[in-house]
Amino acid sequence: MIDAAWIDDFLSREKLPPRFRALMGEVHAPIAQRIAQAAQQKGGPLTVGLCGSQGSGKSTMGAVLKALLDAQGLPTAVLSIDDLYLTHAERQALGERVHPLFRTRGVPGTHDVGLGLATIDELLQGRGPIAVPAFDKQHDDRRPQPEWPRVEAPVRVVILEGWFVGARAVEGAALREPINALERDEDREGRWRTHVNAALAGEYKALFERLDLQLLLQAPSFDVVYAWRLEQEHKLRERVAAAGGDLSRVMDDATVARFIQHYERITRHILAEMPARADVVLALDTTRTPLRLLGV
Repeated sequence: MIDAAWIDDFLSREKLPPRFRALMGEVHAPIAQRIAQAAQQKGGPLTVGLCGSQGSGKSTMGAVLKALLDAQGLPTAVLSIDDLYLTHAERQALGERVHPLFRTRGVPGTHDVGLGLATIDELLQGRGPIAVPAFDKQHDDRRPQPEWPRVEAPVRVVILEGWFVGARAVEGAALREPINALERDEDREGRWRTHVNAALAGEYKALFERLDLQLLLQAPSFDVVYAWRLEQEHKLRERVAAAGGDLSRVMDDATVARFIQHYERITRHILAEMPARADVVLALDTTRTPLRLLGV
């Protein structure tokens, strides 16, 4: 079991309500047990994909699962796909070479997939402290390598979490019609979304084929993502303000509304097709309260 002091500190740090303590036993513990069983059945290191739309609670889920698995004698590392973003300079170059929308981080094509694969291999097979990539969202750039956190390897479980982890590409014909104003006005010829889809069908497919188990935090619809992402940005503003940081780099509400349109097409596709194939599905309501847990 997780140490009670760790739970108290975690709830305080993440500003979670007291009822979340009960959720750890009702939701997180069964999922951790499902992962432990999969690790036992495989008889070797396990890679788990944790997918969920922006603001769905992936980071919280990953942190609790790590604590539960560590407590069961399964050393676990959590790797966010957000920490694999290309550097700011690399994304600017991609924007010049392919399409201006690639200057904005987030979609397939804006990550260093090779770095992700190498990091997973090191965590599962390496020895000693392993440097794990870290991205600074406030400065929109990868942190210098000396600042990357260190994880003692080998671990038994790697949880790769991200908003589209495990997603699949769509048929090319599905890309013809724009899905929102961003695609209609800024990707009229479809070059950006076609390149995103090709990346998902290529190097990202190779990354996701490494997953032994797929978890999904299922939002009720894409419509709630704006509210969830807005909540994240407001919390970031509070942290930056408290630290005396540069608030100009924190998005306002209108910028968030435009920002999430980058994610809409893939998020809608995930919500339509992934629940039927994911190993574990946690369905959420609009307040992120669990409705049902399938696959455990």
